Amino acid sequence: MTIKRTWWKEAVGYQIYPASFMDTNNDGIGDLNGIRSKLDYLKDLGIGFIWITPIYESPNVDNGYDISDYQQILKTFGTMEEFDLLLEEAHNLGIRVIMDLVINHTSNQHPWFIESRSSLKDDYRDYYIWADGTINGPPNDWVSIFGGSAWEYDETTNQYYLHVFAKEQPDLNWENPRVKRELFSMVDWWLDKGIDGFRVDAISHIKKAPLETSSTNDPFESFKNVPGIETHLEELREIFKKRDILTVGEANGVSADQAHQWVGETTGYFNMLFEFDHISLWNKEEHEILDVIHFKKMLTKWQNALADGRGWNALYMENHDIPRSVSSFGSEETVFWQASAKALALTFLLLQGTPFIYQGQEIGMTNMPFASIDDIDAVDTKNFYYEMIHSGVAPTKAMNVIRRTARDNARTPMQWTAEEYAGFSKRKPWMVINPNKQKINVLDELSEPDSVLNFYKQVIHLRNRNDALIYGSYKLYLADHPQLFVYGRRLGEERFVIIINLSKDFASADLPENVQIEEWDLELSNLNDQVIHQHTIFAPYEARVYKHK
Repeated sequence: MTIKRTWWKEAVGYQIYPASFMDTNNDGIGDLNGIRSKLDYLKDLGIGFIWITPIYESPNVDNGYDISDYQQILKTFGTMEEFDLLLEEAHNLGIRVIMDLVINHTSNQHPWFIESRSSLKDDYRDYYIWADGTINGPPNDWVSIFGGSAWEYDETTNQYYLHVFAKEQPDLNWENPRVKRELFSMVDWWLDKGIDGFRVDAISHIKKAPLETSSTNDPFESFKNVPGIETHLEELREIFKKRDILTVGEANGVSADQAHQWVGETTGYFNMLFEFDHISLWNKEEHEILDVIHFKKMLTKWQNALADGRGWNALYMENHDIPRSVSSFGSEETVFWQASAKALALTFLLLQGTPFIYQGQEIGMTNMPFASIDDIDAVDTKNFYYEMIHSGVAPTKAMNVIRRTARDNARTPMQWTAEEYAGFSKRKPWMVINPNKQKINVLDELSEPDSVLNFYKQVIHLRNRNDALIYGSYKLYLADHPQLFVYGRRLGEERFVIIINLSKDFASADLPENVQIEEWDLELSNLNDQVIHQHTIFAPYEARVYKHK
């Protein structure tokens, strides 16, 4: 079988949330020089590219996703000269750099919006979406993803503007050709700098339904993958395809059945997508127990949808918007923590697609035991907390929900050492530090052969040296087993099978008939190397990789 080799299929990505990664000027906030200082660490981990979340000029209402100048670096993070140096040194190490591209909305402090709100007749008025109110208030009943109405009244012109996210993030009007020309020019400017691609934020929201459309059972349907969006995406694709870059779309609302249209090898808008089926981004439940059968079904649906050259998956278990995977799908209990962190690594790193590791995931960082709502920074989490209080939920119960669901769980500082400020900074950081830095930190795990960090290195190395684990086909086994995730990868005669117990209980099973265990060699395991049999019992969170002899 002939392989069409592609750098972004073979590489493993690493997402960096700069404010919480590494602080070098000791202001308590991470910076670009902090990223640069850890490039050797990332190279040693096996990373092929880094995705840096927004570092642009911003009032930081939504941690940089409210951009006021697309072509300036926020002073908190450094200077454009420091970014250029980071880009140069990363490239020298063979690490590519992709940026966050936030083009559904801007900050309300962006010069375009300041002009837009100044007058009904201003030249920039149609850069955003404005409408008259009704007798009941807002133009319609659309609600924001961050809670409350999606409309904000502006008394300067006696109209409302649309904001799918926070009220400080007005949505751009993609029906205005001038808006697209400005955005595409900015995209070219960054690519001319030499960056290697974009993670495209909230891109499935750029098309809106007619304003007279009422909300349905899905409150976000009126601005989530609305028919007609393909016209805008085709224009964006024309800008991208001129370069050898990686583009990954954040595409809430795009189903697996539609995925090939978005990421098809020849006609897709992006190289890959971040889907939300296997991880519920908007889940606000206090308790979440992993439904292994459903979890496997969702992952398999996307694996099959983009198989046989129809597209490519972006693989992840964590990002800056969701709680830590060990806390959600594994276990924080001391007896299970390490094994479950390793089991989750095998769950996603060896599927077909490009894996994205989120900072701290590779050492098994967990959720933060937030003491109060005052420890929380994320605007949507605060809104949700006060909505619960207003509806009569007791503060103690509300905080229990917040601790489990807040996206700030992923934004606590990276735990480099067991020092007071976790080796992240020499002063108190902008965000609280998880007290378990004493047992979960990079320095200790580097020297511990059996650590989560060294297991990640082993898995990445295994993937890098076996084409079947990159380009091979995917097959699910034991689909209805409530604890075990068993899947195979195959390329020609090269075959692997991965077996993972995703529960804290012992799991027994008869392995599939075409996986005769005596014909397979154990390549990697997270607990022990003892021989297993055709009818086997897996310990809690035990995970293994076998290669056919």
